[in-house]
Amino acid sequence: MNNFVTDMEFFKYQGTGNDFVIIDNRDGSVKLSQKQVAYICDRRFGVGADGLILLQDHSVLDFEMVYFNSDGNESSMCGNGGRCLIAFASSIGVFDKQCVFQAIDGKHEGKIDGSKVRLKMADINRIEKAENFYFMNTGSPHCVIFVEDVDQIDLKARAHKVRYSDRFKKEGINVNFVAQKNANIRTYERGVENETLSCGTGATACAIAMNLEDEFGYKNSCALKTKGGDLVVTYNRISEQEFTNIWLIGPAQFVYKGII
Repeated sequence: MNNFVTDMEFFKYQGTGNDFVIIDNRDGSVKLSQKQVAYICDRRFGVGADGLILLQDHSVLDFEMVYFNSDGNESSMCGNGGRCLIAFASSIGVFDKQCVFQAIDGKHEGKIDGSKVRLKMADINRIEKAENFYFMNTGSPHCVIFVEDVDQIDLKARAHKVRYSDRFKKEGINVNFVAQKNANIRTYERGVENETLSCGTGATACAIAMNLEDEFGYKNSCALKTKGGDLVVTYNRISEQEFTNIWLIGPAQFVYKGII
């Protein structure tokens, strides 16, 4: 069921603990089924990853990003995955310091800035606020919930109530919990169906929500702490519904390469 026609080289990257299998598919030779992607991402039987990314050629831009969740389904934008792909593409000479690439939600800019990788996220033009909740799409749909202490919550149980609610159970939603006093965040990701050590689009959503709450002075940037490390999100606020020039900034590191 999961046999591959030929040996395939892969590269493992991680961005603040959010880990990915990356495959150079610029020649278009790699064709993977949903079951094969899930097999590769399986942490016991495969390589193990939160997602799989194909680096593909693009006729105009530097490259194209195709992203799959660990369940094998092609998914919406992944922020940390995008940063890891930028680091990988730079390492193999696709570009030097700056790039523009295509992802499922449109064009993105990327920059190598010393040990940090910067990814420009999609603009946000619609934010829904409910009591203690924010809903927005930062390339992927996110719910942000404010709590006093992220370490004291039963994350999976609380996230499931939102993820599998009547409103979201069909398409799914990522659920973030954030403590404003110390900017600690935890994220439950759809497609992984569990907590991940970090989530780039989730960190972006949390930073925007914290700016809207305006309690701790997060004006144009926010430094966030995830279980896997620190991320910074910068932005320009146009209104309570619109944010532009959003950048996700953090480390993206090569772990190893192999043959499957």
